[in-house]
Amino acid sequence: MFFFFLEPILVYNWLLILAAIIPAIFLMVKVYRSDRLEPESPYILRLMVTGGIWSAVLAGVLEWIGNGILTSFVSQKSDLYNIIMYFVIVGFSEEGSKYFFLKRRSWFSQEFNCQYDGVVYAVFVALGFALWENISYVLMYGFSTALVRAVTAIPGHACFGVFMGIFYGLARGNAYLGKEIRSKFYRILAVVIPALIHGAYDYIASLNSAKGQWIFLAFIAALFFISFRLVSKMSKNDKYFEIDRRNFRF
Repeated sequence: MFFFFLEPILVYNWLLILAAIIPAIFLMVKVYRSDRLEPESPYILRLMVTGGIWSAVLAGVLEWIGNGILTSFVSQKSDLYNIIMYFVIVGFSEEGSKYFFLKRRSWFSQEFNCQYDGVVYAVFVALGFALWENISYVLMYGFSTALVRAVTAIPGHACFGVFMGIFYGLARGNAYLGKEIRSKFYRILAVVIPALIHGAYDYIASLNSAKGQWIFLAFIAALFFISFRLVSKMSKNDKYFEIDRRNFRF
């Protein structure tokens, strides 16, 4: 009798979880199929997704600590609070956490041998993050949240991953050539650029006005368009890394 009454709730929760997962899986498949030179193994893709899930946990802790420190000095009602919160705490906590697991799980992988691989890995980490985040939001706020996040937050995280992956791939390519300074520069950009875009995304989304909503729609439309163009261009111009064995060091 207990399970008879519980069953509708369980079915509804599973529907919510599916609504949260499907958009992320769709984008993963699209990015994976765009890898025309040498598709990645299920093993490393699984590492990226689980790394993204763990990055969501780490980011949550960092944001909780950062918010506690910020509220001690800045009023939550001020514009300064929103700017610091979104551009610094949220942006760098989330994108920095993604990058930490991305580099830890792929930098020395023998499969990381093409420019576009950086995009694939970063997007899979980002979508692992988004998948876990989306499940949490949907279970708390319901199916309508799944619909909104399916066309905003999940593709948004994928776009942040595209920018991270482009610079991450450039960093790996320069490391293979022994150009450590240039590699470090691209690794910094692999965190800073996505963090700033992420901060802009969240800040604009927080604007509570009709004008703010139109700005947000224009922003995400431009972000999605640019990201998809970059994915197409990177996939089309993909190439294997050149290795200067005289200078290259693991």
